[in-house]
Amino acid sequence: MELAADVGDAKRPGAILFMCGLNAIRSPMAEAIARSILPANTYIRSAGVRAGERDPFVDVVLNEIGLSLGRRQPQTLEELEDDYFDLIITLSPQAHHAALELTRSNAIDVVYWPTMDPTVVSGTREQILDSYREVRDHLAGLIESRLLKRNGIAAQSA
Repeated sequence: MELAADVGDAKRPGAILFMCGLNAIRSPMAEAIARSILPANTYIRSAGVRAGERDPFVDVVLNEIGLSLGRRQPQTLEELEDDYFDLIITLSPQAHHAALELTRSNAIDVVYWPTMDPTVVSGTREQILDSYREVRDHLAGLIESRLLKRNGIAAQSA
């Protein structure tokens, strides 16, 4: 299903779910970034297809831009308290397939933002952190360009 943001629709989704495989890296990072730049009345959550473990590198790269996950722990779709979303943004193929299956009979927009898994990078701590920074910056750019700026909301007002 195509996302309204990608076809120029001016209506901002009121409830957004970011999904990835384990809800340990990409989706919680996207949730934290979106919370920091989208209007406060936007309901934003993240979840994984399977249970994951919190990744300390996520905390490091979010802290670099003044953000934090706080005490938040990875959660699965089944663990979400609310299940109504206008938009589900999937960040991995596995999450995209699960979201499409989940929304087959619902009028929920599902869009896939292909996002690298930074855990595939090996090397020094700094090289690994660079891969996490790349994911963080990729997600921030997508959130700004597809969810924020398209609505006529200036980035500086966030």
